[in-house]
Amino acid sequence: MHITRRLEFDAGHRIPDHRNQCRHLHGHRYAIEITLSGDIIEQQGSPARGMVMDFSEVKALAKETLVDVWDHAFLVWRGDTVLVSFLESLPGHKTVLLDVVPTAENLARVAFQLLDRVYRDSYGNHLRLDRVRLYETPNCWADAGRADASKG
Repeated sequence: MHITRRLEFDAGHRIPDHRNQCRHLHGHRYAIEITLSGDIIEQQGSPARGMVMDFSEVKALAKETLVDVWDHAFLVWRGDTVLVSFLESLPGHKTVLLDVVPTAENLARVAFQLLDRVYRDSYGNHLRLDRVRLYETPNCWADAGRADASKG
């Protein structure tokens, strides 16, 4: 069985070598869909009986691990030294340094890597993260799965 939970957050970024508008500082209303797979829990008396995982728990783990960290932050490739220096000059600025250029594809892969650590088989129902879909805009998104997360 597969379940999916969607959350949204706002963040800024830039793609330094892009030949178009994305080379400029800008932001997005990102949406992330977290798809988990597992068996439906059948344990008598379990509050998660009939579920793969309680959607509120999916949300809580995603917020703690990723959404609250990235929300209203500037997602910056650490190799973008001019921008990193500028953001470091702003007292208390919320900056997330990344080892990759913050494209939708790379952000989806990083999100998968971060979230894969927290969605584990804690119920004995073979729970695991299957896919992260990251929307940069309502019409543009990237999907990352297990094979993608092992690269880079």
